[in-house]
Amino acid sequence: MQGDIFTMLRFFLVRLGSAIPVMLILSIVTFAIIQAPPGDYADYIRAQLMNQGGASFEQAQTQAQAYRVEHGLDKPIVVQYFNWIGGIVTRGDFGYSFYYNKPVSEVVGERLPRTLLLALVCHVLASILGITFGILAATRQYSWVDNILSAIAFLGMTIPRFLMALIMVYLMVFHFNVAEIGSFFSPQYGGAPWSWAKFVDLVSHVWPVVAIATFGGLAYNMRVMRGNLLDTLNAQYVETARAKGLSEGAVIMRHAVPNALHPLVMYQGVVLPYMLTGEIETAIIFALPTVGPAIVGSMAVGDVYVTATFMMVLAATLIIGNIIADILLALLDPRVRELGRA
Repeated sequence: MQGDIFTMLRFFLVRLGSAIPVMLILSIVTFAIIQAPPGDYADYIRAQLMNQGGASFEQAQTQAQAYRVEHGLDKPIVVQYFNWIGGIVTRGDFGYSFYYNKPVSEVVGERLPRTLLLALVCHVLASILGITFGILAATRQYSWVDNILSAIAFLGMTIPRFLMALIMVYLMVFHFNVAEIGSFFSPQYGGAPWSWAKFVDLVSHVWPVVAIATFGGLAYNMRVMRGNLLDTLNAQYVETARAKGLSEGAVIMRHAVPNALHPLVMYQGVVLPYMLTGEIETAIIFALPTVGPAIVGSMAVGDVYVTATFMMVLAATLIIGNIIADILLALLDPRVRELGRA
């Protein structure tokens, strides 16, 4: 028992240590890509001053350059990167958002929990429904149930989520006359304390985002579960269990399903980022105040620290998800623990 605990702890520490250089490389690549397009937030300020008609080009250019110097945007990209990453490592400071006029940590703190909560809800629903539908399809192979569920999975994996979101918005606005899109609550519930009525109002606003983001994950889980369960049901140990007189339900749930779950457990390493991107794509279309619109808005105006921080957070979820998936797989499969001990 103590050997297994030590092995798991060592495995966790090794995986965590290997994640540090990966995060460093990702931060460099992310920052470089964000800085690659021409222009910065000072150019956005210059354009705003000229569009308002209160300054000539020379005056706007002078004010933009002064802003650039004041906030260090005139420095080489290498210097800007080390200033940003140094602030994160030494002070936990992710920089200052020029567009939102507040620390980046506050912008992330406002929007990231909403995104993570929505993504987690989508993940739970996609896992439960996908695995259940996969079992139903595999145990009724080539029946009408299998055909319908397979068609649903095909649509979920091929239709882009942003397209589904656009179709949903069109139907809600022009056919169902939904007036409130782009918020979590109706005006009367915005500042009200939590109640059952407020929760129902929240669900009525976010269900399209949850449904669309869940659909793709559900489709993938169902197809993987169906294929793995069909292979497992033909394995020799399953035939042996049947020969011993076990009921078909016991054979499926006690012997076949646990082994068919292994690939889905490994998939958990990328499922959270997948659900996050699904929520982000859909939230952009619905203009919900989550991570998606913040990324698009910050990129449009050159608010580089907001964009870079959000990208780093998404990369961190991918790394953390893979570590969790490895640990779950080791707990589920003794053979993985034996490899870790070796």
